Amino acid sequence: MNMEQHSIDYIPESERYGKPRGLFAVWFGANLNLTTIVTGAVLIMLGLNLFWSIIAIILGSLIGAIFVASHSVQGPKLGIPQMIQSRAQFGVLGAIVPMIFVMFVYLGFGVANTLLVTQTLSDVTPISSNWIIFLFSLISIVIAIYGYKLIHITQKWLSISAFIVLGIATVLALRLPFPQEAWSINHFDVALFVLGVGMVTTYMLALAPYVADYSRYLPSNSSSSKVFWYTYLGLSTSTSWMMAIGAILAVALPSFSDNSGGGLAGLFNGYDTIMYVLIIYGLLGINVFNFYGAFMSIVTTIQPFNKLKVTPLVRIVILGIIMLINIGLSLLGGEGNFITFFINFIFFMSYFLIPWTAINLVDYFILRKGQYSIHDIFDVSGRYGKFNWITIFAFLASIVIEVPFINTTLYVGPIANMLDGIDLAWLVGIVSASLLYYFPMKAKLAGRIGSKGTPQLNNTRGV
Repeated sequence: MNMEQHSIDYIPESERYGKPRGLFAVWFGANLNLTTIVTGAVLIMLGLNLFWSIIAIILGSLIGAIFVASHSVQGPKLGIPQMIQSRAQFGVLGAIVPMIFVMFVYLGFGVANTLLVTQTLSDVTPISSNWIIFLFSLISIVIAIYGYKLIHITQKWLSISAFIVLGIATVLALRLPFPQEAWSINHFDVALFVLGVGMVTTYMLALAPYVADYSRYLPSNSSSSKVFWYTYLGLSTSTSWMMAIGAILAVALPSFSDNSGGGLAGLFNGYDTIMYVLIIYGLLGINVFNFYGAFMSIVTTIQPFNKLKVTPLVRIVILGIIMLINIGLSLLGGEGNFITFFINFIFFMSYFLIPWTAINLVDYFILRKGQYSIHDIFDVSGRYGKFNWITIFAFLASIVIEVPFINTTLYVGPIANMLDGIDLAWLVGIVSASLLYYFPMKAKLAGRIGSKGTPQLNNTRGV
């Protein structure tokens, strides 16, 4: 298999291939991993009972998938990666602002996945934790280096194998004994429930900055509704399923958080090797997404300052640097409590991703209706300019507006405290970013309308 030749550049129509249905396997497999299972377990650890945890998981998955699937629609239409498309909103240089925050998401999840593999394997293999971190990072990077086709193949086989093995694990988990009050509908805490819904929604939004990367090779005439629904169903189904397993195991196995991988594999008794292999495979699959996305972001950041030609050697060097960063952070992260780190990280990333996704979707679906000049997205002197201060202000101001509504283990905002701990920061971020961006940007675009009412924007293809 040849290494992918494209990076952030436009994918010519002659090189497009595939059907929207292929996205189901990609996004169904994306969350068939231990990280998603642990997130479901976190809801139990926060204090929700099993019944309300599962309701929060389903609701959060259905909400989060709307945003992610909407971003997926942009891939075939524009033929470029997700984050570089943000230049049309933030400006060619201004797009670096959200890129910095997104890089934290990529690196944070990369470390989380690596630590989970290390935690899972450290007690069942003679390999030291440091070597597990190194080997897992290396394999993830190799797949990311080969790129798009290999990632799709990896996700396809992950979806098939995980569906079978995790299906059996689900049956075994449901046969475990549960406390009688676990399924009670009376034990409802509105603050914890809203917190749980927000956490699940946010977890899914972590995929938004790179979702279009995996649909951009589809033909431009691909059905937008099919792209949306195959992405939506793949994501919402796997997320709900895996998080529900995590919540179930957190209730049935009190020590599940100490070694979640070992607890999951233990369901298979003498056949636990099968589950250990699948755990590694699932975490490998999602880790490749993070490294591939980080690579795209770095190239997008460098490109305006240096007309970087992404040769195979450049690709290897950049991804090699990402691997070293992941190894270093994983070695440092391994010194603390993983669950505490993970909970704080989930909350941390939500406050930055949500305003970005709101701005991007408002711009694409409401203001410009998918009409962009691809040429100008790559041109510092083009129509999108170096900086769009309307967007940058809306993005940063929305983050500030979210602060009083925050409820985390590190900080509780005054409004969240008044609401008995209800965290509405994610919802406030969506509304504030949408409003702060839509009205001034609509007025700015109105100045570009020609005398006959025809927008001076076109979908020019080519770089």
